[in-house]
Amino acid sequence: MSVRAAVRALLETGLVWSGGAALRRAALVRRSLVLAYHNVVPDDSRSFGDGPLHLTRRAFVRQVEHLLRSHAVVPLDEVLTPAPSGRRPRVAITFDDAYRGAVAIGVEELARRGVPATLFVVPSFAGKGPFWWDAVADESGVAAAVRDHALHRLAGKDEAVRAWAEAQGLRWRAVPEWGLVALEEELRAATRHPGISLASHTWSHPNLACLAPADLREELARPLAWLRQRFPSAIPWLSYPYGLASRTVEAAAAAAGYTGALALGGGWFVPARVNCYAVPRVNVPSGLSLNGFVLRTSGLYPSRP
Repeated sequence: MSVRAAVRALLETGLVWSGGAALRRAALVRRSLVLAYHNVVPDDSRSFGDGPLHLTRRAFVRQVEHLLRSHAVVPLDEVLTPAPSGRRPRVAITFDDAYRGAVAIGVEELARRGVPATLFVVPSFAGKGPFWWDAVADESGVAAAVRDHALHRLAGKDEAVRAWAEAQGLRWRAVPEWGLVALEEELRAATRHPGISLASHTWSHPNLACLAPADLREELARPLAWLRQRFPSAIPWLSYPYGLASRTVEAAAAAAGYTGALALGGGWFVPARVNCYAVPRVNVPSGLSLNGFVLRTSGLYPSRP
């Protein structure tokens, strides 16, 4: 552990054990929080892909059990309703991308504890993968220059990013089964658990802010129709790919029939005051200590997309 990491760990421990986190949570009982997860992998899984997205089962379980002690874990569509009387702030759990690990391992642990969650699905990837960011990542993750070019010059479109990466001579990395995308049958099995719902992560996961109007409409309408045809528990919520949107995208989401949409970044919000097409979320990366998670879910730790 580096000196910087050791100092951070000491500070986190001090804030938690001093009672600061509990006091801060008590002040948030009228607010809501949405957590953004991506994947859950076996504890013995080797490192792969875009590392911060792939949380171990052990870490995930510890976080969920903390939430059950300290928060009221509610379905996503309840976070915009007026807060009921109670002493615990509300939190909703969400997963982007419908990784096989999240759908199998993550849902299994949630169902065992009766915890609700929403999985955001990219229908064109169902049963496929890996996503480009996991395929091009090296031991240090996705290089900042590669990510920037992929998201803003290539609109985050998987085929375009792959073609460009191949032309640049970037090496493709192997991804284990947990890093692939869940099959439709696996999604259906997940929704048999009470409280597990599906929602839209667009049709093919582009940067919506870069799309022409017609393409934007298709990316929003097509997955909603796909989900409604197959899953009675699907809800009309949207998670913006890469957390990127604009006022134009928000308006298009409303026009497409979504009742809410999630950005990436931000924190606690007052339900009556939040823009329901730009609902903030706190990202939960792998490598976050339990004390760091406690602080992040208490509003005492900075949240990064």
